[in-house]
Amino acid sequence: MSGAGYKTAPVEDSISKVNDELAVGADLKFQRRWWFFERCVWVLFLLIVIADLLGCFGRGYFSHAAQKGPAGVMDIQYERIERFSTPSILTVHFGPNAVRDGQIKLWASGSLVKPLGNQRVIPAPSSSVLENGGVLYTFPASPHPSSVEFALEPATFGAFPLTLQVPGTDAVNLKIYVMP
Repeated sequence: MSGAGYKTAPVEDSISKVNDELAVGADLKFQRRWWFFERCVWVLFLLIVIADLLGCFGRGYFSHAAQKGPAGVMDIQYERIERFSTPSILTVHFGPNAVRDGQIKLWASGSLVKPLGNQRVIPAPSSSVLENGGVLYTFPASPHPSSVEFALEPATFGAFPLTLQVPGTDAVNLKIYVMP
């Protein structure tokens, strides 16, 4: 085939060769853009890890919160960022202004039971009554500072408002975020 009038010539290439074997090209502009993209992705990953360690996705410094009720009636400690189906504790410390007739009453909105998944109340209330879209708990008052713990295990994820109120005082409104 080589002698039938075909003229062959070596292929000319403007790309330099390595060891006269392989043509190697370089696009420095593309390479710089790629390096910039890689650095941006690494910075993004680092920010996500730092946010997670600080509790922005639950269980950390930023997820813990405390709120004071009106006139020293109650102080609430809770996790403002919770995880779906993960146990947590919401604690309510009652002040002396919460005691009426030897007992403490606390009304909690319905979001405490359904989406936030209240599993149990410690100590157990002497009574609990469904009232006005929530639950009214009654606890016996003790001589030392009283507190109540709600063991929560969220049943769904999203942002949920929670209202706690000692009857006759202003309500305390909380917002709890449940992450998937």
